[in-house]
Amino acid sequence: MAFQKDLYDAIVLGAGIQGCFTAYHLAKHGKSVLLLEQFFLPHSRGSSHGQSRIIRRAYPEDFYTQMMDECYQIWAQLEHEAGTQLHRQTGLLLLGKKEHPEFQTIQATLSRQGVEHQLLPSEELKQCFPNIRLTGGEAGLLDKSGGVLHADKALKALQYAVRQLGGILHDGEKVTEIKPGLPVTVKTTSRSYQAKSVVITAGPWTNRLLSPLGIQLPLQTLRINVCYWREKVPGSYGVSQAFPCFLSLGLDLAPHHIYGLPAGEYPGLVKVCYHHGNDADPEERDCPSAFSDNQDVQILCRFVRDHLPDLGPTPAIMEHCMYTNTPDKHFILDRHPKYDNIVIGAGFSGHGFKLSPVVGKILYELSMKLTPSYDLTPFRISRFPGLGKAHL
Repeated sequence: MAFQKDLYDAIVLGAGIQGCFTAYHLAKHGKSVLLLEQFFLPHSRGSSHGQSRIIRRAYPEDFYTQMMDECYQIWAQLEHEAGTQLHRQTGLLLLGKKEHPEFQTIQATLSRQGVEHQLLPSEELKQCFPNIRLTGGEAGLLDKSGGVLHADKALKALQYAVRQLGGILHDGEKVTEIKPGLPVTVKTTSRSYQAKSVVITAGPWTNRLLSPLGIQLPLQTLRINVCYWREKVPGSYGVSQAFPCFLSLGLDLAPHHIYGLPAGEYPGLVKVCYHHGNDADPEERDCPSAFSDNQDVQILCRFVRDHLPDLGPTPAIMEHCMYTNTPDKHFILDRHPKYDNIVIGAGFSGHGFKLSPVVGKILYELSMKLTPSYDLTPFRISRFPGLGKAHL
């Protein structure tokens, strides 16, 4: 096996959106960085593919809303550098009963953080968005800064930027071993590398890399059905009709959020998805046996029937992606409890894409042993029982 003699400042494992933004910040600060990806790019095996994601400031937690301020700035900076549009402002409409606890918490957070928003009582909601059917008592909360991120374009722009800044990206190269030490050695299917630090942003494959390093994080890997629904009248749920992204909180007693984006990526098709899925091994995500449980699609069919009457009753297209969830749905951004030059970014729980500019910055700071720009208390490994430094 060939041995690469260069000593990198950092090696980043996984070239999804989090790994790419980590490599981007490292390269921006003049660090020598190698970004390794097990699959040939582009690929659709992980959590960063597809054409669209929602961007929003609307969160129950102040810390995410605060992080989003800098995220919007960095997204705009990347857009400027790439010379291509990566974001479209549509507004983000929260749908729910006014008394729903999460609805109230998000409204309070937006007010506290000075984010422009508008409360829409039922009658006003009907007037603004007549093609959303209300079943009684729902209100809307409009986060005016919300919109759509063009995910595939963003990932491509970022990978190009990393290379332009002097970073090295190797795809089709799977990591087979991480040997802790100073330096850290990373072995792949084709050669070995050394670096002062390693950042693991491997999505659903995180625990496979961490297991030999003596730690298993409480991560649940889920296979998500990404559903697109045909408009009965083309354009009725499109951006031209000022239809926003939306997030449904507790309507139809659905245990998890339902979210949607206006028609765009596929002409005449609206993306409406359930923010949950089925347990799945990332290596077996697309096996026929993985298709057995479609309870989430049934929940979506009911929601579309009841609230979006101008869409077809069943999905016209169904794609798939992976979520890697933590028990509390907050990220893991921390150093390995035993090896402080191995940094972990994991558990993005289906809501990490929009926050990746700041996640990448934090992971860069951790890998270079700099003081983090944000309070990392919500993201520490030690919040999980038995996983702190003392337990290893």
